[in-house]
Amino acid sequence: MSGREMAINSEAGDWGGSEDAGERAWLLQSPSVESGQLTRDPDRERRGGTSSLGAVFIVVNAALGAGLLNFPAAFNTAGGVTSGVVLQLCMLVFIISGLVILAYCSQVSNETTYQEVVRAVCGRVTGVICEVAIVVYTFGTCIAFLIIIGDQLDKLIAAMAHEPEEMTKWYTDRRFTIVVTSVLVILPLSIPKEIGFQKYASALSVIGTWYVTIVVIIKYIWPDKEVSPGYIPTSPSSWTDVFNAMPTICFGFQCHVSSVPVFNSMRKQEIRPWGGVVTVGMVICLFVYTGTGVCGFLSFGSSVSQDVLMSYPSNDVAVAVARAFIVICVVTSYPILHFCGRAVLEGLWLRFRDEPVEVDVGRERRRRMLQTVTWFTLTLILALFIPDIGRVISLIGGLAACFIFVFPGLCLIQAKLSEMQEVRPGSWWGLVCYGIFMVTVGAFIFGQTTTNAVFRDVINHHDSR
Repeated sequence: MSGREMAINSEAGDWGGSEDAGERAWLLQSPSVESGQLTRDPDRERRGGTSSLGAVFIVVNAALGAGLLNFPAAFNTAGGVTSGVVLQLCMLVFIISGLVILAYCSQVSNETTYQEVVRAVCGRVTGVICEVAIVVYTFGTCIAFLIIIGDQLDKLIAAMAHEPEEMTKWYTDRRFTIVVTSVLVILPLSIPKEIGFQKYASALSVIGTWYVTIVVIIKYIWPDKEVSPGYIPTSPSSWTDVFNAMPTICFGFQCHVSSVPVFNSMRKQEIRPWGGVVTVGMVICLFVYTGTGVCGFLSFGSSVSQDVLMSYPSNDVAVAVARAFIVICVVTSYPILHFCGRAVLEGLWLRFRDEPVEVDVGRERRRRMLQTVTWFTLTLILALFIPDIGRVISLIGGLAACFIFVFPGLCLIQAKLSEMQEVRPGSWWGLVCYGIFMVTVGAFIFGQTTTNAVFRDVINHHDSR
């Protein structure tokens, strides 16, 4: 990788090896200025060092996260287990094909990050739109993380203090726990230029999500006496209910932004092995999300909370450990997601100002402090007044559909149209039509889910007045 292609907020030494290929913080970083004429790097294959098995772990790590807490509620929204599972299986076809398309376009463009692939293949305007979408997505995810902290910490503290659930003390209030945890822990972790702990946070995130899934399944098989499920729907009341579950699925399976650097970190950077990697990775994620969604939904029925752990009693030890895992995961993941969003913002700013990467250190530090404090303050204020993660996921989940459907579809169309062929075979037309279909489906999901989320927020606000 040339110095001109290096990411913002990174030093030359940080890119020397591939053993940290799965670290989320560098997966979203953006080059600061135009990279000029694209040239094929003949040594590209020799830079990768990640095995196929390692790449599977990285893909699973990038996809699994706190979004699984919302899957039982998504199954309820979809109208039951059958419709929820069928919806996931149908979506999985597009999710896997989108990951393969991005790898193909990465080879065509010789770019190694999602947004630069989009920029190189689809043009400058689409590239800027993609970068803005990444910033908005990471910003919304940070809000969801803070909401999860408030949801889980109040229950966790109440359990540790042996307080009854109906008695709310000031130190268990979600607004207090969010503010204290954010100011004392998350803000200091978000300020540094580099984040060295991310490899440990990634491993802990995987352990935490698997533990939550196991707890939810066990609690369904051996339920607590005081827990009784509500009404369990077996079919959606209307066809639109199925689409309302799509934001959660898109949010849960969205690892596409991270996938391009992972592909370029592999020893064998070929489409066929990569197809196997993403298929295995997504099937693993499917089992985790389906296990959590089905068992959590059947445990509580229509009364399940948007955050499934909120439906369990505070004094349950196994659930308390799950809450602790989730809190640790989101506390360490917030700085990583903020780092990614800040890197893209920095790239947009430097490109707009037409400044090189080697800017004055003092100006970079002041700009980083301003960006971090502004980002942190806005996400904190919004998290304090948004009641549950379902509201946030319904919005950013629609945006995740753009990363899964729209941008890969556009890249596929442009990549095929740029091929110089006198006679275009049926496979060429088939791929172009598939790209058009992906863009259409993604635009529909984004428009429908975003409109529905805004409409429900307006209705709820009107009813609360």
